[in-house]
Amino acid sequence: MQLLHTMLRVGNLERSIKFYTEVMGMNLLRTTNRPDQKYSLAFVAFEQGNVSGQAEIELTYNYGIEGYDIGSAYGHIAIGVRDIYKVCEDIRAAGGTITREAGPVKGGNTLIAFVQDPDGYKIELIQH
Repeated sequence: MQLLHTMLRVGNLERSIKFYTEVMGMNLLRTTNRPDQKYSLAFVAFEQGNVSGQAEIELTYNYGIEGYDIGSAYGHIAIGVRDIYKVCEDIRAAGGTITREAGPVKGGNTLIAFVQDPDGYKIELIQH
């Protein structure tokens, strides 16, 4: 088995594509527009996504819905990085929002940080 993708509902597809590609450094793999069903999709990932063994994020825009209640069950997406301090600097320079600065996890040594996407989804950065 392989984890293929995680789907996030977004309020503005172009804004989300810009965040995941320009701020997080992912690639836009493909888009689908389904006007009859009133939704559009964009798939983003590192490298070539599933083809390169990477999971993808499916960004789903449902026509006319500009925001969602994330709810208390959602936690975060985690991304492994090589230099967490540099990645945080790069994200901040690209206009991203760091919600927890890089540093050790409470009670441990693993270095983590958190980023928030334009729709309020949390992304945890974990240093390899």
